[in-house]
Amino acid sequence: MAEAHQAVAFQFTITPEGIDLQLSYQALNQIYLSGVRSWKKRVSRMKNRVIKGVYPASPSSWLFVAIAILATMYMQSDPSMGLISKIQQHLPLSLHMSLSAQGQTMLSALVFSTLLWLSLILTLRLCLKLLLSYHRWMFELHGKVSNTTKVWVSLLRLFSRRKPLLYSYQTSLPHLPVPAIKDTLSRYLESVRPLLTDQELKRMTDLANDFESTLGNRLQRYLKLKALWATNYVSDWWEEYIYLRGRGPIMVNSNYYGMDFLYVTPTTVQAARAGNTITALLLYRRKVNKEELTPVRRRIPGGFYKSCFNVLQHWLDSDFVVVYHRGRYFRLWVYRGGRLLSPRELEHQIQSILDDPSPPFPGEEKLGALTAGDRCPWAQMRKQFFSSGVNRRSLDAIERAAFFVTLDDEEQGMKGDDPAGNLDRYAKSLLHGKCYDRWFDKSFSIVIYKNGKNGLNAEHSWADAPTVAHLWEYTLATDAFHLGYTQDGHCKGEVERSLPPPQRLAWDIPPELQAQVCRSLAVAQALAADVDCHVFPFREFGKGRIKKCRVSPDAFIQISLQLAHYRDRGGFCLTYEASMTRLFREGRTETVRSCSSESCTFVKALEGREVISLPSTGATGPSDHHQQTRWVKCLAQGHNSRILFMWVKKPGEPGCEMKLMVTFVSSQVADDGYGVSYIIVGEDMINFHVSSKYSCSETDSRRFGVQLRKALQDIMALLSGDPKGSSKGSAQVQPK
Repeated sequence: MAEAHQAVAFQFTITPEGIDLQLSYQALNQIYLSGVRSWKKRVSRMKNRVIKGVYPASPSSWLFVAIAILATMYMQSDPSMGLISKIQQHLPLSLHMSLSAQGQTMLSALVFSTLLWLSLILTLRLCLKLLLSYHRWMFELHGKVSNTTKVWVSLLRLFSRRKPLLYSYQTSLPHLPVPAIKDTLSRYLESVRPLLTDQELKRMTDLANDFESTLGNRLQRYLKLKALWATNYVSDWWEEYIYLRGRGPIMVNSNYYGMDFLYVTPTTVQAARAGNTITALLLYRRKVNKEELTPVRRRIPGGFYKSCFNVLQHWLDSDFVVVYHRGRYFRLWVYRGGRLLSPRELEHQIQSILDDPSPPFPGEEKLGALTAGDRCPWAQMRKQFFSSGVNRRSLDAIERAAFFVTLDDEEQGMKGDDPAGNLDRYAKSLLHGKCYDRWFDKSFSIVIYKNGKNGLNAEHSWADAPTVAHLWEYTLATDAFHLGYTQDGHCKGEVERSLPPPQRLAWDIPPELQAQVCRSLAVAQALAADVDCHVFPFREFGKGRIKKCRVSPDAFIQISLQLAHYRDRGGFCLTYEASMTRLFREGRTETVRSCSSESCTFVKALEGREVISLPSTGATGPSDHHQQTRWVKCLAQGHNSRILFMWVKKPGEPGCEMKLMVTFVSSQVADDGYGVSYIIVGEDMINFHVSSKYSCSETDSRRFGVQLRKALQDIMALLSGDPKGSSKGSAQVQPK
């Protein structure tokens, strides 16, 4: 271990002849290399700060401005209109005495050049901010670009022709605007219109108007006041109220998962897959630290990548990961002398953990259940039993680790005689595992299965799924196509046999703590057992065929979900679809209410075999959803604190009264509803993940999956003008 090497770098013995000093040159060399690595990173960060600070200009542009000013002065002209002389008059007396008149003029010219350069940078940054505030391009029809947008694209390319770093755009992104309360309430009423009767809608409208004229306007003023000084008036509330203040389990309710390749497994050697996966993740971290990831101009990333390997506390450059295997925790060093271990060396280290026969310490095996159960008991146990001693050191190791790795004894993936059932079990394993073999508080945990399959479980507070998706796509691609494996499935590279072995983390777990572990595990297991998860790849068609119908693929899927739910439950419900707001500084997530009056009309017409009128653009009901999604991306949808009107019965009185409830919408799946995630894979496949709860007698994830397949096929048949391909038979398309 690193600390062990440092401890033996110097050894001395006191003898009658004096002090016998012994130096470990190998250990000293490791210390030297670690110091060099640390200083290189500091210099790199300082360099990146300068480059980001002057973007969209470059540091070298200062020299150009200075030379231009000096050259103009050499030609007996004053480009500063007297400012250089005034600067010279205000130079310190010491400089007047030590510099000649020519030197004072030269220094004053350089000061003026610097001030002019900084002014130009601020002007360029303001122009870039104005350009990034333009969003009309999202509302233009596909294939029809206005002249204004063409000019905007040209100017944006001109201003950002220098290769930006990962965070170069951050200070130029526009701030999140506060929507007018009238617009927010109008859109709210529009979203609930298809779910209410005329009488209920009238009462809801009256309540909304009353709220706008009383409490709403006062809250709106507070919101505008916060927006004046906050970088993003939503982001801190979003993190705190949506995620951190919840006292229920984050496992299942908040954490989410990512899968491996469905049809390909690069190697069946567990240790080798772990070695390449860990290496790929650390290479990604290196790119994040050096800010070498290029931001996409239309989806400028927020500052969330820096949290990939840290959640609330940012540990810079952690040089180890923590590995869990058969109830034991190991600290695995991934650097040696400033050098990242090769994939083959990491495989060797992982294999030594797999071969280690030592049993867990008493109470150690299921310790991770504390992070899977309710939060208050975990906080109490943490304060009582993990504030000092060996438990504090071991917990610090887990929390300071770059990420968490689980070596799972199970085999998962699409395998055997029941690929559909195995895929569902694979998803549930990534979502919650055994409820104690993941550390759910880490920014993400990597799971490596016995047969070489892998996956990850991510904590939600630090960033949303697209950020993790980028991380995971890079990891899978680097693992399979860049690092690769030998013919026998092992990692490539050589092994330095003198590597220190992984270090077991020690624990002292008294009976009281073990009892709480059991209680937390019971809570987590009950929650996990209630998850009804169904995963299926839809291969009949993908976005390629959908786009040929001139329909947005996302809108097509959303209207299919509405149709599937109508067939499954016989009605409509309020639907939440997440949409990113990364066009704004520190933007995270907004809500698309995909259940609209237009989508309900479309579904009812399709089910009633009626003639469906299509707009001249060729889009059906999904077109309204696509427009709404664009509005949300511009944040005309409103702020993230949702105002919900709920029917409540007053004690001792008949009937119900409308009450105003202010709450925060969570991403958790409703107890009596469905959660559907999907990813459009290439041109010809869409992967769906459907979840619900067994405790609800009205939901069934597999049944909904069947309805969703039929809905996708029926709407495609309708758009293709092939009613015979529809399971409903005779719906007709009639253009307006």
